[in-house]
Amino acid sequence: MQLIPLRIEARPDPVGSRPTSAPVTGAVTRARLGSLEVTVELTRFGLDWSVANRDDAPIQVRSVALVMGLVDLAPPVRMFRHGYQSWSPAAVGVLGVDADPSRSADFEFLQAVHHADQRRARDGELRSEWVTLLADDRSGRGPGAASVLVGFDGGDDHDGTFRLRDDGAGTGEGVELTVEAFLGGATLAPGERRTLHSVVVDEDPGRGAADKLTAWAASVGAAHGARTGAPYQVGWCSWYQYFHDVTEDDLRANLALAADWPFGLFQLDDGYQRAIGDWQATNARFPSGLDGLAGAIAAEGMEPGLWLAPFLVAPDSEVATRHPGWIARHTVDGTDGGPLRTWWEPSWGGGEDGFMYGLDTTHPEVLAHLESTAAALVEAGFTYLKLDFTFSPSVDGAYHDPSRTPAQRVRAGFDAIRRGAGEDAFLLGCGVPLANVVGVVDGNRIGPDVAPAWALAPADEIVRGYLDIQPSTQRAYVNTVTRSFLHRSLWLNDPDCLMLRADDTDLGPEAVRTWSDTVAISGGMALVSDDLALLSSADRHRLDEVIVIGRQADAEASDGRPARCDDLLDHALPTRFGAAGLELTVEPGPGTSHREPS
Repeated sequence: MQLIPLRIEARPDPVGSRPTSAPVTGAVTRARLGSLEVTVELTRFGLDWSVANRDDAPIQVRSVALVMGLVDLAPPVRMFRHGYQSWSPAAVGVLGVDADPSRSADFEFLQAVHHADQRRARDGELRSEWVTLLADDRSGRGPGAASVLVGFDGGDDHDGTFRLRDDGAGTGEGVELTVEAFLGGATLAPGERRTLHSVVVDEDPGRGAADKLTAWAASVGAAHGARTGAPYQVGWCSWYQYFHDVTEDDLRANLALAADWPFGLFQLDDGYQRAIGDWQATNARFPSGLDGLAGAIAAEGMEPGLWLAPFLVAPDSEVATRHPGWIARHTVDGTDGGPLRTWWEPSWGGGEDGFMYGLDTTHPEVLAHLESTAAALVEAGFTYLKLDFTFSPSVDGAYHDPSRTPAQRVRAGFDAIRRGAGEDAFLLGCGVPLANVVGVVDGNRIGPDVAPAWALAPADEIVRGYLDIQPSTQRAYVNTVTRSFLHRSLWLNDPDCLMLRADDTDLGPEAVRTWSDTVAISGGMALVSDDLALLSSADRHRLDEVIVIGRQADAEASDGRPARCDDLLDHALPTRFGAAGLELTVEPGPGTSHREPS
């Protein structure tokens, strides 16, 4: 299987604008596509490219793309579909068998959360974000299987999407991969030229899929100053025991028991705040305020950690009511439709049945607010900040600076928080478009929320096509395995919390062990999220084992040898995961597995 460049495409905005295309004519092609000029230079390792506005008026650009044909192909084609943000699935799909979930949902409010382009995919199309792997029926299986990697070398200036289609009725003729630089409607000024992120193509038959992904991640991390030097993280988090209903008494009760546990971090999650957006004001359940809470944690010798969703504001929050001009706007056919709603969480209230507004991170005053908020939280003692729901600035809307791409809007918000928090604070991204934040976060969630249950049934699906984004320990397992190559090359992977308890849970003992082993072998962060009063000496022993294995796996990742999934392209649910001299094999059933020396 080989990739052959075919044509260049450009898609302006708004909705309904027709794409234009031109053939690739040589090693360097300069194509005039309407008002745009796209230059593509094919290199030994992939391509370099740029887009320029050659008109005398501004133009909005949705995307620029290079379409490549797959030749010498034995269908079916398997594609590693790497998800857009922390919670988005990362697993293999089969062209002609699987479908993009937007084809079932056609629900842009949710699609905006899980795809760079929130609009519905074309029929029969599979897509991946930032990086992908392709294999066909001749590629073989297992660690030595042949594959082709295609990946963008960055993502802070714009997102990158891969779209795989077959117009040849399954014959192997007409299979195309569209390599798309997604600008999301950003406005290019007259005469403006933008360099796009380069694209890497790795067709080396001597390297397996895991090795190709590891090499790609290491290259991206080195090029973009990835923050990978933080120590291995062990701690406690309030979320999966108490959820939104956490109280100060809950926190202090666990803090009183934490001295008997090997925690370096103690993190308060969602539930303390007066309103979404008003992060320095606690509600009545937390009478000591943030300074008192951080002081109590620090007095026990642990680093205080705090959750916030920095780019969301509740409609009735002080921030939203005092600064309505800070909120991005929803537009319909160019007409202002009011504040841009970017998330919905009924338990948050907020005055509009749980709908939250998105801050405009292209507005200088918003960036100053984010910077000062982060500085104040660190000053209060919280030197670990978990930044959640941070996809918000990527949602289609009207922003103060229309020249910024969705990726730049996300990155601007994170950069402001980093400026305020300082270089020594630990920033954890969550619900974040992963490509946008290399070099600014220290850790990143790389899977959906775990849950006190192993798997979901089809009947549990809330939005058609998107079952795999819902909290479940099985889906967290899949993403931890398939995204293991990111650890210590781009940041510290956060697989999400351990749940060790035997009570108040639907996780059976086998599932608890499987998830614990997965977290350990990943080398990623190890945070417990149980009421410590429910845990036994056997649970403590399990955590100690996670830490021993995890530290070894983490050290291997620091040496460029992250945990491996050698059947990544073989199954929708990968079964083999190895590091630290161990291999975990996960079997069919409710979290059943066995672990043995590799």
